[in-house]
Amino acid sequence: MDEAEREVTVHTHHDIEQGLPETVSLLDKLRMAIYHSEFMPGQRLVETELAARYDTSRGAVREALVQLANEGLIVRPRNRSASVRLVTPAEAVEITEVRAVIEGLCAAKAATAATEADHAELQALMRQMGDAVKRGDMLTDSRISDLMHAKIREIGGQATAHRILERLRYQDVRYQFHISLLPGRLVKGANEHFDIIEAVIAGDAVAAEQLTRDHFFSVIAALRQLEELKQLHPGMAL
Repeated sequence: MDEAEREVTVHTHHDIEQGLPETVSLLDKLRMAIYHSEFMPGQRLVETELAARYDTSRGAVREALVQLANEGLIVRPRNRSASVRLVTPAEAVEITEVRAVIEGLCAAKAATAATEADHAELQALMRQMGDAVKRGDMLTDSRISDLMHAKIREIGGQATAHRILERLRYQDVRYQFHISLLPGRLVKGANEHFDIIEAVIAGDAVAAEQLTRDHFFSVIAALRQLEELKQLHPGMAL
């Protein structure tokens, strides 16, 4: 990491920048609101209220809600307001088990396909994540984690895997964020990501796949720990 102190711009399909269509920008805001429990499971999402909250049109809200329903984040009953879908802890574990296998495949492919430019972008993400962990900045760490996995999927170029993961990855985001609150999890997760990136840069497909699977199974262990804490402390918000 010392060799690259210069700024490296990281490009992924998940960058939400100014100038994107209104619906896309709103979609990202709504995802993040669900991600950070601003909208809780079962909470109604009324189009007029969302349009006022985000200073946008009802049409843009409606299009964003359709996409969120397609991603499995919300439900839209006929003739009723949409609401945030409840993902149970057991379902979150199942989703993560599937991600472990598919993300591992993408990491293996990325290890054999990555260019020097890709290496530089991954190293930039390592630095950014390291800085976030030093600050204890869980929000930035979570965003960088998402960007890292997205970049590895992009490098791997497995289009079918990408489509499957795009549908899955948002469904357990609320749990993914809350496990960062567990003692030591922020540092442990960062180290797991660093190991994956180093294996990809080294061109070691076997190690990249195994380390990615190990990372997601570590997430599953944290999810179970979170559920145990919830059982011990019923008032704990998840």
